[in-house]
Amino acid sequence: MSRLQKIFISGLVAFLPIALSIYVISAGIGIMENLFGNFLRQILPEGAYIPGFGFLATIALILFLGFLVDNFVTATFFRRVQEKLREVPLIKIVYSPLRDLMNLFAKGQEQQTMQKVVLVHFTKSHSVLGLVTRESFNDLELKMILPTDRIAVYIPMSYGLGGYTVLVNKSDVEAVDMPIEKAMSLALTGWIQTDTEPKK
Repeated sequence: MSRLQKIFISGLVAFLPIALSIYVISAGIGIMENLFGNFLRQILPEGAYIPGFGFLATIALILFLGFLVDNFVTATFFRRVQEKLREVPLIKIVYSPLRDLMNLFAKGQEQQTMQKVVLVHFTKSHSVLGLVTRESFNDLELKMILPTDRIAVYIPMSYGLGGYTVLVNKSDVEAVDMPIEKAMSLALTGWIQTDTEPKK
């Protein structure tokens, strides 16, 4: 039984990442398909709709909006629309955080220095791994009450349970030469060593 249990666990470890990856991708495609799929079914002649049209229409819309945002003429218009959305009482609660999150993932290589892996030393014997998310508070009202040497560091929690952000002194932070993806992977797994990691 112990041998069978070991084989089952090995198979489970190999199966779950593949299955979950396929599920997430399939769910994403399904959401994109349904965004315009129902609308296209109503406007197209009966029998003319082919599964996948909704997904393709969503991709086309994203590319079209990307073209408009990058276009010199229409970029100013979209910027003003985004600013107005941030002022609408109910919409700004959802729109502003989502917009900031998407901007975080969409940063170019020249902006990646604003998001780096660090060790935050709370005491001489206690440190946590985090990501620098902000090094300046000039655009916030907090700049009047925060010391100039403070930075914002996001501390991810293990097993995908979320995280929290701390404002710490720069002197309490030590830069770590590690890719952001590796740091998030360590946090997600609780720093458990796997067989793929080199053993010292």
